[in-house]
Amino acid sequence: MLAGTLPATARDNCTSAIISRFAAQSGAPMLWKNRDTGVRSNKIVLVDEKPYRYLALVNSNDASGRICYAGLNEAGFGIMNTASYNLPEKPGELKDLEGFLMADALRKCRTIADFEKLITVNLGRNLGVEANFGVIDANGNAMLFEIYNHGYKTFDPAAAPGKYLINTNFSRSGKPGKGAGYMRFQRATKLFAGLTGKPVRPEDILHRFSRDTGNMLVNQPSFEDFSQLPTQPDTWISTKNSIDKFYTSACVVLVGKNPEHPELPATLWVIPGEPLTAVAIPLWVQAGRVPDILWKGEKAAMWEASAKLKAIIRPYRKGNMHDYLRINKLDNRNHSGYLPALLKTETRIFKDTAAFMKNAHTPVELAQFQQKMATLAMGALRRAATAQVEVK
Repeated sequence: MLAGTLPATARDNCTSAIISRFAAQSGAPMLWKNRDTGVRSNKIVLVDEKPYRYLALVNSNDASGRICYAGLNEAGFGIMNTASYNLPEKPGELKDLEGFLMADALRKCRTIADFEKLITVNLGRNLGVEANFGVIDANGNAMLFEIYNHGYKTFDPAAAPGKYLINTNFSRSGKPGKGAGYMRFQRATKLFAGLTGKPVRPEDILHRFSRDTGNMLVNQPSFEDFSQLPTQPDTWISTKNSIDKFYTSACVVLVGKNPEHPELPATLWVIPGEPLTAVAIPLWVQAGRVPDILWKGEKAAMWEASAKLKAIIRPYRKGNMHDYLRINKLDNRNHSGYLPALLKTETRIFKDTAAFMKNAHTPVELAQFQQKMATLAMGALRRAATAQVEVK
């Protein structure tokens, strides 16, 4: 039984998508999650469990991996969630246990059917969930589960018009018009529609969508437009209702198994920090380890490095002032912002990873490659922070 008592945590407002293999360029299903949370220092840990080891996105102050917010196991089963605020909820019942459920699923599940069985046998007041869960499995399938303590509904992204489903903080099966995240849902829908039917790539999400600062009601620039802005005076926008926001602690994209190429492992991509302050890195369960800078110490070095850049673009913390982003420090007409250099490094990582993954590799080779990519990313963050100090 998935039960226990846990104090209510900060309710997040994440943005996500579940992409069937029929909409993906790689032929493998994908999951995307921009994690928005009050716990902005996270880690990626490898949990050595039976029957399946798994990679997990966790809070830095609870790195056991027994509570996770997105993850991928060695069979190719992956899971993530977004909180839902329009599903049935009864006073006095357990809640906020989604992280426990996802860790349990990563430890035990290989297929979507396995996950559905796990849910079915645990339904009841002690399940403690009210969320949308995206799931991909070892057979290349994908599914959306909208789950509350006493029931669930499933939606197949392959049956949707674009072969994908976008989610924020309301459920399709929930009470109409209630919940949250409608503006981010509309914005993400527009971004995906902008692909005009082209297959979805991980880099579309990581490089662009995760960093989006657009707003469906206010005419404000997204990060692609920052290069047209003057260096001075400072230009500010509010990202309270944007996909990239102050509370975004990480972006994760899980690329699952392609049934036509079963020899290739599933990949977990992570942007460790607010996406506008960090660089995407690929990881594999089969590597048998995670680079130290993503998990070691009280706080992981990669998240700490991204936090230094965050302090430059979001220098205010009083009240709701943290919602305001100083965008000319990211990019401007003089190209003195730090973002172009980060994106250049990330583009190299995408290119190198695509070439690397054309063939199968040993665990040692996977570990060496992901370490190399993490080192590249860390170097870019350190150079960016140093350059901004010099600009001051």
